[in-house]
Amino acid sequence: MRDKSSCCRPLESLVEEAKCFIRFLRSLSLKFMWDKARSALIVFYPVYRQSILFSAPKFTFDRQASFTVYRQGFLFSAPKFTFDRQASFTGRRGSCFNLREMSTSSFHTIANAKQQQEIKLLEGINDNYGGVVIKMNEPMDPNNFASMLKSSMSCWKNQGKKGVWIELPIHLANLVEPAVKEGFWFHHAEQSYLMLANWIPGGAHTLPANASHRVGVGAFVFNEEKRELLVVQENSGRYRGKGIWKIPTGVVEQGEDICDAAEREVKEETSIEAKFVEVLAFRQSHKSFFGKSDLFFLCFMRPQTFDVKYQETELEAAKWMALEEYLKLPHVQDQEFTKYIIDLGLAKLEGSYNGFSPVPTISLFSDQKFNLYLNTVDLKHPKPASTGFQVQWYTYKTLLQI
Repeated sequence: MRDKSSCCRPLESLVEEAKCFIRFLRSLSLKFMWDKARSALIVFYPVYRQSILFSAPKFTFDRQASFTVYRQGFLFSAPKFTFDRQASFTGRRGSCFNLREMSTSSFHTIANAKQQQEIKLLEGINDNYGGVVIKMNEPMDPNNFASMLKSSMSCWKNQGKKGVWIELPIHLANLVEPAVKEGFWFHHAEQSYLMLANWIPGGAHTLPANASHRVGVGAFVFNEEKRELLVVQENSGRYRGKGIWKIPTGVVEQGEDICDAAEREVKEETSIEAKFVEVLAFRQSHKSFFGKSDLFFLCFMRPQTFDVKYQETELEAAKWMALEEYLKLPHVQDQEFTKYIIDLGLAKLEGSYNGFSPVPTISLFSDQKFNLYLNTVDLKHPKPASTGFQVQWYTYKTLLQI
C-alpha cells in the first residue's frame, strides 16, 4: 500500500489537480459514503469514476454535508462535526491536499494558482436560541457585503442556524438594500441603528416581535397637611388650551425604573422634590402611540418640597389645588378613570389600601438587581385566602431551615 506521506507535496505543485477538482464540483452532484472500516468520508464522482477520500484520525459529522463552489475555490461544510488538527484529501491517483487549522463547526478552503485562503464570511455571535447576531461597524462596499452575506447564509443554513439578526448603524444605510434582497426584513429601528432579521428555515418564524408597549407614569402627589393635590395644565396634546387640570404624567425612559421615572417627571415639570412610595394601580390600553399598546402606572408620592416652578416648554400652569376644589371640577366628576385615581389616593392616605412597593431582587437569569413591585404589607401579614384555605407564608431563611 502506498504511503500517504510520500504523496503529500507543496500546494504549488497541486494547482492542476485543484483546478480539476473544482471542475468536478461545478459540474457534478456529489454523493457521500462513510467508510466505517477506514473511518473516512468517500466523495464519489460518477462521470469520472473516481473518488476523493477525506480522512482524519478523529472525525465525526451529522447526516448533512455539502461541497459548494465559491469563485475559484471550494467549500466543504457540515452542520456538526469535529476532528483533530491534521486532515487530508487524497485522490485515487495519489494527490494529497493537506488541510490544517480547521474550525470545530465548519471549514472553508480555497485552492487557486498561488495560495490557499479562507472564504470570507460575516463575523457573527451565536445567540442562545440557535441564531446568529451580526453587528456591522466598518464601511463596506454593497457588492462585497452582498457576496459575503450570501456565503454566510449558506454556511449558517448548513450549520442548522435559525434566526439571523443584522444590526446596521445609520452610517451603513447603503447595506440595507442588499440585505433586503437576501430576504431580510425590518425588525425595529432606533435613533442610531436599524435591526434586520431573517428566518433561515422558512415559513412562520418564532423570532420575538419588536417592543409592543410604551410605559408611562402618573404621580399622585398630596400635601397631607394642607390637603392639596399637585396638578398641572399641559400646553400640548389633547388637553392643550382646554383648561384641564390633571396629575403630572410622563414616559419612562429606556433603562429607567418606574419609581425613578415618577420622581424625575415631577421634578422636571414642577420643580417639586417628591419621594416615591408605591404603585397604586396600573392601566393597559391598546393602539396608542404609533399603534403600540400602553402601560400607565399610577404612583403615590410624598412631597419633600412645596415651591412650584413649572416647566414652560411642556406646561401652561402648575399648582397645589385643594382636594375639595379638584373634586368639583366637571371633568373630574365626568371621567371614571379620574375618579379611580382620587379614590385610590385617598384610600392610601386613610390606610385602607396598600399598593406595590419596589423590592430589589435578582433572578436565575441575571445577577443584576431589579425591582419587584409587590404588596409588602400583606406579604408580611398574610390573610386567609378567599377560597377558605389558610395561606402560610415563609421567608427565604425559614425555608432553608425546614
